[in-house]
Amino acid sequence: MTNKALIIGSGIAGIASAIRLAVKGFQVEVFEANSYPGGKLSEIRIGDYRFDAGPSLFTLPELVDELFQLAGNNPKDYFGYEKLDVTCRYFWEDGTKLNAYSDLNSFAEEVQTKLGEPASNIREALRSSAFIYDSLAPLFMNRSLHKVDTWTNPHALKSYLRMGKLGIFSTMNEANRKQFSHPKLVQLFNRYATYNGSNPFETPATLNIIPHLEFNIGAFFPKKGMHDITMSLYKLSRELGVNYYFGQKVEKVIVEDGEAKGIRVKGKDRFADLVVNNMDMVNAYKTILKGQKQPKLLLNQPKSSSALIFYWGIKRDFPELDLHNIFFSDNYPLEFEHIFKRGAVYDDPTIYVNITSTHKPDDAPAGCMNWFTMINVPNNQGQDWDAMIAEAKRNIIHKLNRILKTDVESLIDVEEILDPRTIESKTSSAQGALYGNSSNNKFAAFLRHANYSSSVKNLYFCGGSVHPGGGIPLCLLSAKIMSEMIES
Repeated sequence: MTNKALIIGSGIAGIASAIRLAVKGFQVEVFEANSYPGGKLSEIRIGDYRFDAGPSLFTLPELVDELFQLAGNNPKDYFGYEKLDVTCRYFWEDGTKLNAYSDLNSFAEEVQTKLGEPASNIREALRSSAFIYDSLAPLFMNRSLHKVDTWTNPHALKSYLRMGKLGIFSTMNEANRKQFSHPKLVQLFNRYATYNGSNPFETPATLNIIPHLEFNIGAFFPKKGMHDITMSLYKLSRELGVNYYFGQKVEKVIVEDGEAKGIRVKGKDRFADLVVNNMDMVNAYKTILKGQKQPKLLLNQPKSSSALIFYWGIKRDFPELDLHNIFFSDNYPLEFEHIFKRGAVYDDPTIYVNITSTHKPDDAPAGCMNWFTMINVPNNQGQDWDAMIAEAKRNIIHKLNRILKTDVESLIDVEEILDPRTIESKTSSAQGALYGNSSNNKFAAFLRHANYSSSVKNLYFCGGSVHPGGGIPLCLLSAKIMSEMIES
């Protein structure tokens, strides 16, 4: 008889889990509160403009390819992507502009020419990033930290010997100030803390692992947009027999004698051999698992930052802009103090503008662009968001006007806004935090929920709020780690 698995949530980790379990021979059903799959990895259409709603950076595409290969299919038949020549364009108020070329030598020369930073410092920083990745990825990214064999395997033993070189005992900012002489380059590399919603002045320097993904391996763009990651994997899962139930909010995980037996949806009980939770861990324990043992230490951890996003259709083309663009704050420490200490939005925020129409022209009308305009903000703690959003919009527009020498407001054709409140309501992310628990201490990797329940048999977890963390690659790895615990 075929075993049955029920998955709560169709975020990218939930879809990946469905594929992996279907390949193992499970009959899989996915229950999703929204009317569409993908969670944060969805899209928005406003008039003639299309926007990728959430994650906008694509690294480690082999983790997506692997799912098609696992099912015996050619990834190229489903999903296409291209490597970026420029990973990001950086802008400062004093007129400095920097292209982060994917080619290491070109990037090193750009930095030396524009900032006077020795090219050798860039090469050394990226060698160090690769070293951290090679040392820690087999341990922290690809295995459960909650199993004894993780800590006794050869990779772990090798990592123990390298502890002093992995940045565990210093902050990201301290390591980058030691590595680089120019403050703008320190700021550029400190930015990688925001990739998991952290503060570079508090998070450990082990997060300097992230530049390795972007520079040494590469950043990519799905030819049909980021949303195509969701849709291509959704299509694959449907071909494997996975059934989806949209608009079906799970009310409870049914637990009997310490074992997950199924779920309750709209008052009806559905039974299965195992249950996988892709819902944010904190909100899951508050709602569908509220009758079970609560992991209080994890639930009470500080949460990551959130985001304020303006989806703007812009009635003009800006040739100086690319897919990824950053307009830096003049006072980075104060910006992060506002986010993490004051629960407020700094009046000179760092602005990220993602423009997919630079690579996918049909995302905007001819002569126009689709600006996904984002700033990092605190998670929702009951602030007056309406007032904060209005002020932030004014500050964003003024900053873009100064740097680009334009009048952004007059160019806005359409607009939609996503803030921490709507992030929480649409994705069940506790307090609208994008990455679950914060990574602002050296023990953060150990303060994420396991990919299984230690108190409820046959209950498993995947997604950005559990191990190994948030972002597309880590969400996909959470599904892999989880599925490898389950025997078919």
